[in-house]
Amino acid sequence: MEAFRAAVESGDHAAIGELLADDVVFTSPVAFRPYRGRALTAAILRGVARVFEDFRYVREISGGDGRDHALAFRATVSGLEIEGCDFLHLDEDGRIDDFRVMVRPLSAAKALAEAMGAEFARIAAEAEVEAGDGA
Repeated sequence: MEAFRAAVESGDHAAIGELLADDVVFTSPVAFRPYRGRALTAAILRGVARVFEDFRYVREISGGDGRDHALAFRATVSGLEIEGCDFLHLDEDGRIDDFRVMVRPLSAAKALAEAMGAEFARIAAEAEVEAGDGA
């Protein structure tokens, strides 16, 4: 998980994309249905990087088999403090195949939903371009 955490903390979006499985499933804290695929998940994560300020991981917990990880974070969105956790599962090749995010409090989750909603046209366009490049 060190590579993923380092990529996120340094803003290396190309490296983040490389750590995602082709068939990754991303479950958002503010959307009902999960999103599927590397291109769309990578674009969503770039969108999150644009709306979060002062993002930082504050704790990491790993499962005994090394395939399950929880990365607790704090950030600011639209002037509100938000805290959350990225729950990641690695496939047999060491790539992230399941990415779930939970956040709190509700006021910040609502602000996140609004900010990501404003980003979603750009996210969809980025994902389409990336998927067209064979990613």
